[in-house]
Amino acid sequence: MNGFLRVLAVDDEPPALDELAYHLRADPRVARLHTASDATEALRVLRDVDVDVVFLDIRMPGLDGMELARVLRRFARPPAIVFVTAYDDGAVDAFDLGVTDYVRKPVRAERLAESLRRVIGSRVVPTHPAALARAEEDPTIPVELAGTTRMLPRSAVRWVEAQGDYARLYTSDTSHLVRVPLATLAERWADAGFVRIHRSYLVQLRLIAELRLANSGYVVVVDGTELPVSRRHTRELKDKLVRAAKQDWNR
Repeated sequence: MNGFLRVLAVDDEPPALDELAYHLRADPRVARLHTASDATEALRVLRDVDVDVVFLDIRMPGLDGMELARVLRRFARPPAIVFVTAYDDGAVDAFDLGVTDYVRKPVRAERLAESLRRVIGSRVVPTHPAALARAEEDPTIPVELAGTTRMLPRSAVRWVEAQGDYARLYTSDTSHLVRVPLATLAERWADAGFVRIHRSYLVQLRLIAELRLANSGYVVVVDGTELPVSRRHTRELKDKLVRAAKQDWNR
Protein backbone atom coordinates (compact mmCIF):
# COMPACT_ATOMS: atom_id res chain seq x y z
CA MET A 1 0.00 0.00 0.00
CA ASN A 2 2.63 2.55 -1.11
CA GLY A 3 1.86 6.14 -2.01
CA PHE A 4 -1.83 6.48 -1.11
CA LEU A 5 -2.10 9.01 1.75
CA ARG A 6 -2.88 12.66 1.03
CA VAL A 7 -1.30 14.79 3.74
CA LEU A 8 -1.38 18.43 4.81
CA ALA A 9 1.32 19.77 7.17
CA VAL A 10 0.67 23.05 8.97
CA ASP A 11 3.24 25.01 11.02
CA ASP A 12 3.97 28.74 11.25
CA GLU A 13 7.72 28.18 11.86
CA PRO A 14 9.52 27.52 8.53
CA PRO A 15 12.30 25.30 9.97
CA ALA A 16 9.75 23.14 11.80
CA LEU A 17 7.54 22.91 8.72
CA ASP A 18 10.51 22.01 6.52
CA GLU A 19 11.58 19.25 8.91
CA LEU A 20 8.07 17.86 9.16
CA ALA A 21 7.63 17.95 5.39
CA TYR A 22 10.99 16.26 4.85
CA HIS A 23 10.10 13.28 7.05
CA LEU A 24 6.60 12.96 5.57
CA ARG A 25 7.87 13.05 1.97
CA ALA A 26 10.36 10.31 2.83
CA ASP A 27 7.60 7.95 3.93
CA PRO A 28 6.50 5.71 1.03
CA ARG A 29 2.87 5.73 2.21
CA VAL A 30 2.54 9.45 1.49
CA ALA A 31 1.33 10.02 -2.06
CA ARG A 32 0.87 13.77 -1.93
CA LEU A 33 2.00 16.38 0.57
CA HIS A 34 0.66 19.92 0.88
CA THR A 35 2.04 22.49 3.32
CA ALA A 36 0.66 25.63 4.91
CA SER A 37 2.24 28.24 7.17
CA ASP A 38 -0.93 29.10 9.08
CA ALA A 39 -4.57 28.10 9.52
CA THR A 40 -5.86 30.50 6.90
CA GLU A 41 -3.56 29.06 4.25
CA ALA A 42 -4.50 25.55 5.38
CA LEU A 43 -8.19 26.28 4.83
CA ARG A 44 -7.39 27.61 1.34
CA VAL A 45 -5.59 24.36 0.56
CA LEU A 46 -8.49 22.31 1.92
CA ARG A 47 -10.94 24.28 -0.17
CA ASP A 48 -9.24 22.97 -3.32
CA VAL A 49 -8.05 19.48 -2.36
CA ASP A 50 -9.11 16.57 -0.15
CA VAL A 51 -6.63 15.19 2.37
CA ASP A 52 -6.64 12.14 4.59
CA VAL A 53 -4.71 13.64 7.50
CA VAL A 54 -3.58 17.04 8.77
CA PHE A 55 -0.34 17.24 10.78
CA LEU A 56 -1.01 20.37 12.78
CA ASP A 57 0.98 22.65 15.06
CA ILE A 58 -1.03 23.96 18.02
CA ARG A 59 0.48 27.34 18.86
CA MET A 60 0.15 29.57 15.78
CA PRO A 61 -0.76 33.25 15.41
CA GLY A 62 -4.33 34.06 14.43
CA LEU A 63 -6.44 30.93 14.26
CA ASP A 64 -4.46 28.39 16.31
CA GLY A 65 -4.24 24.64 15.84
CA MET A 66 -7.00 23.82 18.32
CA GLU A 67 -9.40 26.24 16.65
CA LEU A 68 -8.53 24.89 13.21
CA ALA A 69 -9.06 21.32 14.44
CA ARG A 70 -12.56 22.28 15.61
CA VAL A 71 -13.30 23.67 12.16
CA LEU A 72 -12.03 20.47 10.52
CA ARG A 73 -14.27 18.37 12.76
CA ARG A 74 -17.28 20.03 11.14
CA PHE A 75 -16.28 18.95 7.63
CA ALA A 76 -18.62 16.46 5.96
CA ARG A 77 -15.64 14.09 5.69
CA PRO A 78 -13.19 15.33 8.31
CA PRO A 79 -9.53 14.36 7.92
CA ALA A 80 -7.63 12.65 10.69
CA ILE A 81 -5.75 15.12 12.88
CA VAL A 82 -2.27 14.68 14.33
CA PHE A 83 -1.07 17.45 16.60
CA VAL A 84 2.66 18.18 16.35
CA THR A 85 3.72 20.42 19.22
CA ALA A 86 6.51 21.30 21.61
CA TYR A 87 4.05 21.56 24.49
CA ASP A 88 1.97 19.10 26.51
CA ASP A 89 -0.73 21.49 27.76
CA GLY A 90 -3.07 20.66 24.87
CA ALA A 91 -3.70 17.10 26.00
CA VAL A 92 -7.21 17.53 27.36
CA ASP A 93 -8.38 19.53 24.35
CA ALA A 94 -6.82 16.99 22.02
CA PHE A 95 -8.73 14.30 23.90
CA ASP A 96 -11.99 16.20 23.47
CA LEU A 97 -11.36 16.60 19.75
CA GLY A 98 -10.65 12.91 19.24
CA VAL A 99 -7.30 13.44 17.52
CA THR A 100 -5.54 10.41 16.08
CA ASP A 101 -2.15 11.18 17.59
CA TYR A 102 -0.17 13.78 19.55
CA VAL A 103 3.50 14.07 18.56
CA ARG A 104 6.04 16.05 20.53
CA LYS A 105 8.69 18.18 18.85
CA PRO A 106 11.41 17.72 17.79
CA VAL A 107 9.86 15.20 15.43
CA ARG A 108 11.59 11.93 14.65
CA ALA A 109 11.13 9.87 11.51
CA GLU A 110 10.18 6.72 13.43
CA ARG A 111 7.61 8.63 15.53
CA LEU A 112 5.97 10.07 12.41
CA ALA A 113 5.96 6.59 10.89
CA GLU A 114 4.01 5.39 13.93
CA SER A 115 1.56 8.27 13.50
CA LEU A 116 0.98 7.33 9.89
CA ARG A 117 0.27 3.75 10.97
CA ARG A 118 -2.34 5.06 13.39
CA VAL A 119 -3.85 7.26 10.72
CA ILE A 120 -4.15 4.31 8.36
CA GLY A 121 -5.77 2.26 11.11
CA SER A 122 -8.24 5.03 11.86
CA ARG A 123 -9.18 5.40 8.19
CA VAL A 124 -9.78 1.69 7.59
CA VAL A 125 -11.87 1.06 10.70
CA PRO A 126 -15.36 -0.01 9.57
CA THR A 127 -17.65 3.00 9.27
CA HIS A 128 -20.77 1.14 10.40
CA PRO A 129 -22.78 3.49 12.67
CA ALA A 130 -22.43 1.13 15.63
CA ALA A 131 -18.63 1.12 15.25
CA LEU A 132 -18.55 4.90 15.06
CA ALA A 133 -20.78 5.16 18.12
CA ARG A 134 -18.43 2.92 20.11
CA ALA A 135 -15.46 5.09 19.10
CA GLU A 136 -17.26 8.23 20.24
CA GLU A 137 -18.23 6.58 23.55
CA ASP A 138 -14.62 5.63 24.31
CA PRO A 139 -12.44 8.61 23.35
CA THR A 140 -8.70 8.66 23.93
CA ILE A 141 -6.37 10.99 25.79
CA PRO A 142 -2.66 11.52 24.98
CA VAL A 143 -0.23 10.19 27.61
CA GLU A 144 3.55 9.94 27.74
CA LEU A 145 5.08 6.47 27.89
CA ALA A 146 8.85 5.97 27.66
CA GLY A 147 9.27 9.21 25.73
CA THR A 148 6.46 8.42 23.29
CA THR A 149 2.97 9.90 23.28
CA ARG A 150 0.31 7.19 23.27
CA MET A 151 -3.45 7.50 22.97
CA LEU A 152 -5.02 5.94 26.10
CA PRO A 153 -8.69 4.89 25.86
CA ARG A 154 -10.81 6.39 28.61
CA SER A 155 -12.24 2.91 29.31
CA ALA A 156 -8.78 1.81 30.48
CA VAL A 157 -8.78 4.35 33.33
CA ARG A 158 -9.79 2.89 36.71
CA TRP A 159 -9.39 5.97 38.90
CA VAL A 160 -7.72 9.38 38.83
CA GLU A 161 -5.65 11.13 41.50
CA ALA A 162 -5.07 14.90 41.63
CA GLN A 163 -1.45 16.01 41.72
CA GLY A 164 -1.51 19.80 41.72
CA ASP A 165 -2.48 21.08 38.29
CA TYR A 166 -1.90 17.57 36.93
CA ALA A 167 -3.85 14.33 37.22
CA ARG A 168 -2.53 10.78 37.44
CA LEU A 169 -4.59 8.25 35.50
CA TYR A 170 -4.47 4.73 36.92
CA THR A 171 -5.06 1.72 34.67
CA SER A 172 -5.03 -1.94 35.66
CA ASP A 173 -1.25 -2.17 35.38
CA THR A 174 0.31 1.32 35.30
CA SER A 175 -0.34 5.04 35.68
CA HIS A 176 0.13 8.15 33.55
CA LEU A 177 0.55 11.78 34.57
CA VAL A 178 -1.31 14.25 32.35
CA ARG A 179 -1.45 18.03 32.50
CA VAL A 180 -5.17 18.21 33.19
CA PRO A 181 -6.77 19.36 36.47
CA LEU A 182 -8.88 16.75 38.23
CA ALA A 183 -11.86 19.14 38.26
CA THR A 184 -11.77 19.28 34.47
CA LEU A 185 -11.83 15.50 34.14
CA ALA A 186 -14.58 15.22 36.76
CA GLU A 187 -16.77 17.54 34.71
CA ARG A 188 -16.03 16.01 31.32
CA TRP A 189 -16.12 12.36 32.41
CA ALA A 190 -19.25 12.50 34.57
CA ASP A 191 -21.44 11.12 31.78
CA ALA A 192 -19.04 8.17 31.43
CA GLY A 193 -19.63 7.05 35.02
CA PHE A 194 -16.72 8.74 36.80
CA VAL A 195 -17.64 10.13 40.22
CA ARG A 196 -15.84 12.44 42.61
CA ILE A 197 -15.25 10.70 45.96
CA HIS A 198 -12.73 13.15 47.39
CA ARG A 199 -11.12 16.44 46.39
CA SER A 200 -8.15 14.35 45.23
CA TYR A 201 -9.87 11.31 43.69
CA LEU A 202 -12.14 10.50 40.77
CA VAL A 203 -13.33 6.89 40.37
CA GLN A 204 -15.18 4.85 37.77
CA LEU A 205 -18.38 4.01 39.66
CA ARG A 206 -18.91 0.55 38.15
CA LEU A 207 -15.45 -0.56 39.32
CA ILE A 208 -16.10 0.08 43.03
CA ALA A 209 -16.02 -3.30 44.70
CA GLU A 210 -16.62 -2.09 48.26
CA LEU A 211 -17.63 0.97 50.25
CA ARG A 212 -16.82 0.49 53.90
CA LEU A 213 -16.15 2.37 57.10
CA ALA A 214 -12.49 2.42 58.13
CA ASN A 215 -10.72 4.02 61.09
CA SER A 216 -10.32 7.36 59.35
CA GLY A 217 -13.69 7.36 57.59
CA TYR A 218 -15.19 5.70 54.54
CA VAL A 219 -13.06 4.14 51.81
CA VAL A 220 -13.84 2.50 48.49
CA VAL A 221 -11.95 -0.45 47.06
CA VAL A 222 -11.01 -0.48 43.37
CA ASP A 223 -8.77 -3.24 42.05
CA GLY A 224 -7.76 -4.05 45.61
CA THR A 225 -6.70 -0.48 46.35
CA GLU A 226 -8.34 1.54 49.11
CA LEU A 227 -9.20 5.13 48.22
CA PRO A 228 -10.52 7.67 50.75
CA VAL A 229 -14.04 9.05 50.53
CA SER A 230 -14.49 12.53 51.95
CA ARG A 231 -17.40 13.20 54.29
CA ARG A 232 -19.02 15.65 51.87
CA HIS A 233 -19.07 13.06 49.08
CA THR A 234 -20.19 10.04 51.14
CA ARG A 235 -23.97 10.49 50.92
CA GLU A 236 -23.95 11.24 47.19
CA LEU A 237 -21.70 8.23 46.53
CA LYS A 238 -23.99 5.90 48.52
CA ASP A 239 -26.99 7.13 46.53
CA LYS A 240 -25.21 6.58 43.23
CA LEU A 241 -24.15 3.06 44.22
CA VAL A 242 -27.74 2.20 45.22
CA ARG A 243 -29.13 3.57 41.95
CA ALA A 244 -26.52 1.66 39.95
CA ALA A 245 -27.39 -1.56 41.78
CA LYS A 246 -31.13 -1.07 41.12
CA GLN A 247 -30.44 -0.54 37.44
CA ASP A 248 -28.51 -3.82 37.35
CA TRP A 249 -31.35 -5.66 39.11
CA ASN A 250 -33.92 -4.35 36.62
CA ARG A 251 -32.01 -5.46 33.55
